[in-house]
Amino acid sequence: MIGKQAKVLRAKDVERILHHVSTLSYPERNRVMVMLSIKAGLRAKEIAELTWAMVLDPDGNIGNHIHLPSAASKGKSGRIIPLHPQLKEALEELRKVQPAMYRAASVEEAHALETLRMDAHRNVIFSKHGSKMHACNVAHWFRKVYAALGLIGCSSHSGRRTFITNAARKISNVGGSLRDVQLLAGHSSLSMTQRYIDANTDAQRALIKLL
Repeated sequence: MIGKQAKVLRAKDVERILHHVSTLSYPERNRVMVMLSIKAGLRAKEIAELTWAMVLDPDGNIGNHIHLPSAASKGKSGRIIPLHPQLKEALEELRKVQPAMYRAASVEEAHALETLRMDAHRNVIFSKHGSKMHACNVAHWFRKVYAALGLIGCSSHSGRRTFITNAARKISNVGGSLRDVQLLAGHSSLSMTQRYIDANTDAQRALIKLL
């Protein structure tokens, strides 16, 4: 992200966000949107373009990875992202309730929507009308949520920055490197990934004491 960076979310911010969205219409969908941002690092466009086929295994169950093609991403940044347990659970809950979440205006529309629901290639995230949410709608939804909570400087990119920053801080604990974080983020270069990572002054002070 070039220019002013979106604010990285703290753990207590995430708790407040999840509680808030659970009080709004379509709480199961809302939780998935937040989790896709914070626990998978997806961009607004990627959240909008995500289909069930990208998260289902060959048996038609929620799998263990998101298979995100480049067509649903930015440029050639398609990638495979392991599903965080909380995100997997949220997707399973959404899948149970999604057919009842939307109300059609006519019999014809109801038939069309039911056909869409039966298709594994339908979008995971839908608007209140049952139609696809576009990237601009997803970004607007996040802006409204953050504004309602007084989280100044946050945008739909905050969850992605949070994901990348947290991954970068913990990757060495599992024997990985920033290259792994780069691949998970779908960045074309390591320098781009590094620009997303929020510095930790406490860690810096601790490091200096060890030198």
